[in-house]
Amino acid sequence: MKNQEVNLKYGCNPHQIPAKIYHKRGELPFEILNGKPGYINFMDAFNSWQLVKELKEATGLPSAASFKHVSPAGAAVGVPLSSVLKKAYGVEDIELTPVATAYARARGADRMSSYGDFVAISDIVDVATATILKRSVSDGIIAPGYSEEALEILMSKKKGNYCVIKMDLNYEPEEIEKREIYGITFQQKRDNISIKDDLLKNIVTDDKYITEEAKRDLLIATITLKYTQSNSVCFALDGQAIGVGAGQQSRVHCVRLAASKADIWFLRQHPSVLNLPFKDEVKIPEKDNVIDQYLRDDVTDQEKLGWARVFNNIPETLSKKEKDEWLSKLTGVSLSSDAFFPFRDNIDRAAKSGVKYIVQAGGSIRDDLVIQACNEYKMVMACSGIRLFHH
Repeated sequence: MKNQEVNLKYGCNPHQIPAKIYHKRGELPFEILNGKPGYINFMDAFNSWQLVKELKEATGLPSAASFKHVSPAGAAVGVPLSSVLKKAYGVEDIELTPVATAYARARGADRMSSYGDFVAISDIVDVATATILKRSVSDGIIAPGYSEEALEILMSKKKGNYCVIKMDLNYEPEEIEKREIYGITFQQKRDNISIKDDLLKNIVTDDKYITEEAKRDLLIATITLKYTQSNSVCFALDGQAIGVGAGQQSRVHCVRLAASKADIWFLRQHPSVLNLPFKDEVKIPEKDNVIDQYLRDDVTDQEKLGWARVFNNIPETLSKKEKDEWLSKLTGVSLSSDAFFPFRDNIDRAAKSGVKYIVQAGGSIRDDLVIQACNEYKMVMACSGIRLFHH
């Protein structure tokens, strides 16, 4: 049932007591169907809900997000998966629906960061989606509804303590929002700017053609950034985020972080990774951790010896040459930035991870150098004129 307020065990940390959430206008616009969501759970829930709701409105496709600490580890729409991605995401044995596909993609973007995520789904959660979640380490989910069987599956997670929230699809917050920091009240107009194709009209590079798939991916990346802690940059491909660089003080560090995650996402599809000789009893979360270690350039011999607990036989790691050859196949990537690029080093790094299409705010005193770099790499770049800082 709906309430006017929910008392919480504690705030961000156990020593922050008392804590609660409430709605000054009356009933809260959600129902807790299972579990006891905490302070950070609710922060993740409401930020991720806004993302998937907007993504569904922009694309018309079922949308999903995987959130950790108030930023998305991944976001995606329900575009069909290839057999390779099904295997990489560990869902080849599930008969996927569009809704389940959206979540499989969202969680597949950065599987390390999605460990213990809070999930948002734009549509009714079905059995296929619940089945993916049943085998995943996750803290909770928010969605507009659940099928009866899906709800039963989710309520059985975490010894019956999995957090399940049903959100009012028609809820709209007030135009003006407030928050307190150090006893001081901040007030601003809510960031309800609409992210649509017209953000891509001002193309400033020599190459001006953006495919329909790239337009979709640029929208996905941009809407993802709208709900990512700034500074932030997002790489997207094939209907999903493949790398999110969040909360960095330097723009180029955002690009480096997002690009490294995109590289790992693609390397996870390498045949050697897909066929690693895991023991039958090894569970998916441990596989994800070991794969991340396996793909590191600086893995030590001591670490490799530890792999005996998970592998039937210890595999050879990929050489730098093998990695470079595989990554050279990563192309057609879309990139969005929540503010302008101050230097061309951002473009130089993006080019190494297959970026072809870019949307950014523009407005730097060095825009001409950034545009020149894009032209050298034969990229297409649009300047939206819109900054999307989120804090």
